[in-house]
Amino acid sequence: MNKEWSEQNKTMQGRLKKKETFSSGIETLFQLRKELMQQMTLFKKELSVQDFSAMPYPNVKGYHSKTIAYSLWHIFRIEDIAAHTLIADDEQVFFKNNHQRRIGSPIITTGNELCGKEISDFSEMLSVAALYDYICEVYHSTEDLLKKLSFEDMKTKVSAQKRDALEALKVVSSDENANWLIEYWCTKDIRGLIQMPFSRHWIMHTEACLRIRDKLIK
Repeated sequence: MNKEWSEQNKTMQGRLKKKETFSSGIETLFQLRKELMQQMTLFKKELSVQDFSAMPYPNVKGYHSKTIAYSLWHIFRIEDIAAHTLIADDEQVFFKNNHQRRIGSPIITTGNELCGKEISDFSEMLSVAALYDYICEVYHSTEDLLKKLSFEDMKTKVSAQKRDALEALKVVSSDENANWLIEYWCTKDIRGLIQMPFSRHWIMHTEACLRIRDKLIK
């Protein structure tokens, strides 16, 4: 893991655990996300549209076995779901602004159920420009949500009602490679969600995208 990002993530996690450092922990999280977002946005300048659906490491274990388009979709569908269905209890950006049609996606899920050629085929269907529009909207909506959270909110667990709402939306596939996400998320409190979908999850997939990018531009 990138040393600087890892240190920022570690610092953020530590600060969120104490009331007196909570605000600075949120600021550290914003800074980390800003740096990662800048890197993800750079891909638009560095790569062709075709590169976003390229799969240079198709047979390896690890997140770099995917495509950049898939990775971006996956990061932000998960964030949208976690932020709006599991925390804010309001409508996901994806549905509110009709992003499925705009992006051209055949699915509304996180994409965990896809593998191999399914990932590259899926990636080729997506409008990269529209995908970035979605990314930006989710990014800003999450930042707005985080600004409203207090230290006392951190220990709030995902309620049974929110779990029911999540399952009803069908945004997590019933496939065994995806369905575990429901249990994983619904055992966490808000601080736990911040520490994974909103931060560490970004780092892992951004680093994978960088490996893909480096292979493509050699």
